[in-house]
Amino acid sequence: MNTSTRNQSRFDIAALPLPVIQAPMAGGPSTPQLAAAVSSAGGLGFLAAGYKTAGSMGAEINAVRELTDAPFGVNLFVPQPSTIRPDVLQQYALSLAGDASRLHVDLGDPRHDDDDWQNKLDVLYELAPAVVSFTFDVPEAGVVTALQERGASVTVTVTSRAEAKLAITAGADVLCVQGPEAGGHRGTFDAAGPAGTTPLHVLLNDLSDLEIPLIAAGGIVTGADTRAAISRGAVAVQAGTAFLRADEAGTGAVHRAALSSDEFPTTAVTKAFSGRYARGLYNDFMRQHDLEAPFGYPEIHHLTRPLRAAAAGAGDPHRINLWAGTGFDRSIVGPARSILARLTT
Repeated sequence: MNTSTRNQSRFDIAALPLPVIQAPMAGGPSTPQLAAAVSSAGGLGFLAAGYKTAGSMGAEINAVRELTDAPFGVNLFVPQPSTIRPDVLQQYALSLAGDASRLHVDLGDPRHDDDDWQNKLDVLYELAPAVVSFTFDVPEAGVVTALQERGASVTVTVTSRAEAKLAITAGADVLCVQGPEAGGHRGTFDAAGPAGTTPLHVLLNDLSDLEIPLIAAGGIVTGADTRAAISRGAVAVQAGTAFLRADEAGTGAVHRAALSSDEFPTTAVTKAFSGRYARGLYNDFMRQHDLEAPFGYPEIHHLTRPLRAAAAGAGDPHRINLWAGTGFDRSIVGPARSILARLTT
């Protein structure tokens, strides 16, 4: 099958009735109900496969298909080699002992894993959602081709021109250009590199000469944000924070409450929760641990997971990762359909 034939059979993001993609948000917010609601209303809903087993991911894909016939996407984290020394990891664990004692839990097993990578790919090859996106790196070209041959359009999250060129070389159909305004993890390929501070609108300008469709991500909450991104060459926008308080989202109660609380007036970028840069509401855990936190994903993610789960159960917003983008204070509560309409009017 030649490239032109595959292109004709794959989903065209530029042809969406509404140019809005609901960002995949790992850890709970992205649910089959949210993805189905957004896709049914004319946008593109997404499932987040991060931290799930291949079996759970497959079940969610089938659940979306029971709710809607509309196209939707699935996002995977691309695994990378471990970057943290055991002694550095142990030192950080010691610094968290007080938090663990306060919450009456043991720290998690700081293991390195590949997030069930190959098994997830096998499920995606079989179930072939309309779009598959990758974050944290670019997959091997063979993976991209295999998905495309099954009719899936492949998107890669990029945060720089260098990353964009790697994604294009691997055969990506679309680039999701993520600015530093975005909530949650930065999609940078270098897990121990700088978080990046180039604003989204500058990144879009920098990549405008590339002959590939661009999706704009980061700080997209209103129709004005959408129009601004499209005026700079994006074919669509990707919004996550805007959907955190959607009725269909799986966002936890503590996280939901914090998004509208005067106690958290700003966001910051941290590696304290996961060992990888991510943006969230600025709370005590970030304030106390970010300077000492080393790079080390996913080991630190697993290490702090029991702390975050216990804090959520105790209603403590200062010991959990309150992922949110810079536009969180402009987000609204309501059904996904209403949020989607707000993003396109």
